[in-house]
Amino acid sequence: MARNIVISGGGTGIGRAAARVFAADGDRVLLLGRRGGVLEEAGVPGALTYAVDLGDPAGVRGVARFVAEELGTVDVLVHSAGGNGGREPEGPAEDPLDAVAHTWSVNFRINTLTAVLLTEALKERLAEPGGRVLFLSSIAAYRGSGTGAYAAAKAALHPYAHDLARQLGPRGITVNVVAPGYVEDTEFFGGAIEEARRERLIAETSTGRAGTPGDVATTLHWLASPGAGHITSQIIQVNGGAERGH
Repeated sequence: MARNIVISGGGTGIGRAAARVFAADGDRVLLLGRRGGVLEEAGVPGALTYAVDLGDPAGVRGVARFVAEELGTVDVLVHSAGGNGGREPEGPAEDPLDAVAHTWSVNFRINTLTAVLLTEALKERLAEPGGRVLFLSSIAAYRGSGTGAYAAAKAALHPYAHDLARQLGPRGITVNVVAPGYVEDTEFFGGAIEEARRERLIAETSTGRAGTPGDVATTLHWLASPGAGHITSQIIQVNGGAERGH
């Protein structure tokens, strides 16, 4: 039976790859993201699209109304929206602390708040039993991210997921987190990275290769399957062993 799948950040990278995997099953997919044109061009057969800033409560209320009208029930909710806060518009820089406050606020807004607002808005529409909530974290949540802001924003999803799993478990709904490592063919770095950096990131893996959006998408798809029905409150790392190091 076809399921209703809602994917934030579904226009590019991991979100788009996940959307294509679910659509290939015949599931009905709703793509959410800030850029309507990108969502339309994602190439996901039969997908619905809704352009929205998920960090804005008013925008998320609009999503909830759209879901109620078009889907009714949400079987799988995938949170792929987010990314490198350093690629967002710069804030005021009159004082170093202003810059710090801006960096941390932006990272938490696009990586944590977006996921929390969307979850809370759709929580009562999750299918029961059998509903799935899936968050995208990062290897940075374990190893840091240079400034700390991005890593902390992703790490904040972990306790939220654990609390949510306990809350939704009695309804037969599971909640899990997937934490990728270096994944190519996404917009995270804003383009190709320096070859030396790429080689260093690959060298940290045990598999000797970069991750792909498909690696993460198939993991999300499995966690959303009936076969993963007794797996909840877990953080699944998809990084070729890079988090363990050599």
